Amino acid sequence: MTVKAPGQDAEARRARLSRLPSLTGMRWIAAMMVFLFHVSLPDFTPFGGEVATGAEWLFSKGGWVGVSFFFILSGFVLTYSARPGDKPRRFMRRRLVKLYPNHVVTFALSMVLFAGATATWKQWLPNILLIHTWIPDYNTFFGINPPSWSLACELVFYLCFPVLHRWVKKINPDHLWGWVAGIAALVLVIPAFSYAVLPSDPPMPNGFPVGVTQAWFVYLLPPVRMLEFVVGIMMARIVLTDRWINIKMIHALGLLIVGYAIALNVPWLYGLNAVCLIPIALLIPAAAVADLRDQPSPFRGRVMNWLGEVSFAFYLIHGIVIIYGTKLIEDGKPYGIVAGIGLWAACALISLGLAQLMYKFVELPMMKHWSKPRGSRDGARPAEAAEGSREAEPVGSGSARD
Repeated sequence: MTVKAPGQDAEARRARLSRLPSLTGMRWIAAMMVFLFHVSLPDFTPFGGEVATGAEWLFSKGGWVGVSFFFILSGFVLTYSARPGDKPRRFMRRRLVKLYPNHVVTFALSMVLFAGATATWKQWLPNILLIHTWIPDYNTFFGINPPSWSLACELVFYLCFPVLHRWVKKINPDHLWGWVAGIAALVLVIPAFSYAVLPSDPPMPNGFPVGVTQAWFVYLLPPVRMLEFVVGIMMARIVLTDRWINIKMIHALGLLIVGYAIALNVPWLYGLNAVCLIPIALLIPAAAVADLRDQPSPFRGRVMNWLGEVSFAFYLIHGIVIIYGTKLIEDGKPYGIVAGIGLWAACALISLGLAQLMYKFVELPMMKHWSKPRGSRDGARPAEAAEGSREAEPVGSGSARD
């Protein structure tokens, strides 16, 4: 029997909390917001009439807000977990090994189950290469496995992170809050530019009240979405340089709820990411500081940690389950409230089960092997092996879908 020395439990707890487990748990909440948005869309909802209309309205901003959370979180976590002397080549290897295996698996499933029958090479080739969000065509940027569009943005973020991180580190810490405010103002200007300058035809499907080009520019174009990623980098620097203003997590959550309510009632493009950017940017460091100070958090438990770990796989697989499942039950629509909620729950549980399988048999094995420096894989350089595996930890993955 091993007897722990006094203070050993406290040190272990501090070490665990330094990995910011609340942020891992919050990734699951963001992924579920995306899920609820998708299952309430007119093409996929099991409900009819006022129930369908109400659910669609209530969750109509969930997907947009969830992805914005992922992008800001990505910049925050990569900056918080960055280590001095890390080479860009090693960084990109770890990121690509995290990104691509699950993407390849879900791409193949989508092609076999439904997309392969109609997709042309102009759709599937950009998708597998993760360059499809550069193309302002609805069937391309939302083709094959629709949630994969955000991975194309993340890929650009990762490529730019070493340069962006060095630049942000050069900013005077006393000026970081001003930079965040300036970027938030720029994000507010972008929808106005899109409405004023870009064409509204052809219109977006699903009843979205804007043109395809307008939505693509505001929501899918990687350089535009990189602004949120940079905000995440700056918020991490604010915490690391002791410029945080001690906003409590509960207050940041309240502000996000207010922001979500506003997003439901503003012109459509403003509700995508502009309105909720600041509340999300405050919530993430508030949760991180709560962990560092060992303050109470509802996102930190063992179950939430596991859900957060499988959230990347869940995010990528849930669209396939929804699309294929809708094909199987289409003849029975619309369903009653109880049956419809049951179908939502079944869809979520099936997606979660498949996500666990992907996490265990695809994501973890690939990261454990290929994220390490080449010499460490054969045991030649154990020190570098330890270094290379650090970002395999949940919060070190750099993204809500990583």
